[in-house]
Amino acid sequence: MKLIVLIPSLNEEASLPETLRAIPRAIPGVDAVEVLVVDDGSTDRTAEVARAHGAEHIVRFTRTKGLAHGFMAGVDACLRLGADVIVNTDADGQYPGHEIPRLLSPILAGRADMVVGDRGVGEVAHFSWTKRRLQILGSWVVRRVSGTSVPDTTSGFRAMTREAALRINIVSEFSYTLESLIQAGKKRLAVAHMPIEARPTRPSRLFGSTWEYVKRSGATILRIYAMYEPFKVFVLLGSALLAGGVVLGLRYAYFWWLGEIRGHLQSAILSVLLLILGFQTLQWGIMADLIASNRKLLEDLLYRVRKRELEDRG
Repeated sequence: MKLIVLIPSLNEEASLPETLRAIPRAIPGVDAVEVLVVDDGSTDRTAEVARAHGAEHIVRFTRTKGLAHGFMAGVDACLRLGADVIVNTDADGQYPGHEIPRLLSPILAGRADMVVGDRGVGEVAHFSWTKRRLQILGSWVVRRVSGTSVPDTTSGFRAMTREAALRINIVSEFSYTLESLIQAGKKRLAVAHMPIEARPTRPSRLFGSTWEYVKRSGATILRIYAMYEPFKVFVLLGSALLAGGVVLGLRYAYFWWLGEIRGHLQSAILSVLLLILGFQTLQWGIMADLIASNRKLLEDLLYRVRKRELEDRG
């Protein structure tokens, strides 16, 4: 079994040496351990430092493309290099390398396709009170949407099998953590979690403020859920519009029955508009559900093509 440790990096020449040194090169049940560093358009010596400190593979972008793009490019490169298992970790040393064997244990035992490291976000001392509450709330939302039981959905310390990696297709430009977990749940992959130690690090470079993080994460969750459950989304929205139209229509009918039509014409107009929008939204839901069915077929075709390409290459 071949393990490749994937490390997306952006201007991490200072922290990479320690991160690379902490990665165990001998793990029970694993025949070979290699490291792949994705240099996301760094302006420092990230790629040179990675090579000098033992990284066997480097994927380098000429300009910054974002964490999600770097993660997906790294996963594709790991698959082409013959990885049976991929472990993703951060370059800043937040996730200790000695935790990798424990993270792998459910996969090696055949109990999981993906394992996510649980930092215990509700109790992490170096997280602010606001960040802990937001992490708990966000993870609860993702668990509900994905149908998984992972308590720390934003953790970047995760392991996945070759089959799981072949089925993940990240379309978000913000981060891979939420989207990959929602996809794993919707595709019925076996997802497990493992308590891990989390070290304090510098502030995140993904977002400039807590509000920006909440806004972009919420948009990602809504978008991915709408991709996989479009009928539910449009039915809920259409039903709300129809309910509003019916209520206003009944209100107008009540005043009409009392003979007090004057002054209530706006209710009738708004009722008609809401009813029209509600019926249109339900129609959009049916169309979106049909498109989602085609997308599932395309994803299955993409999985088969990627798998066949890798088999031919191997």
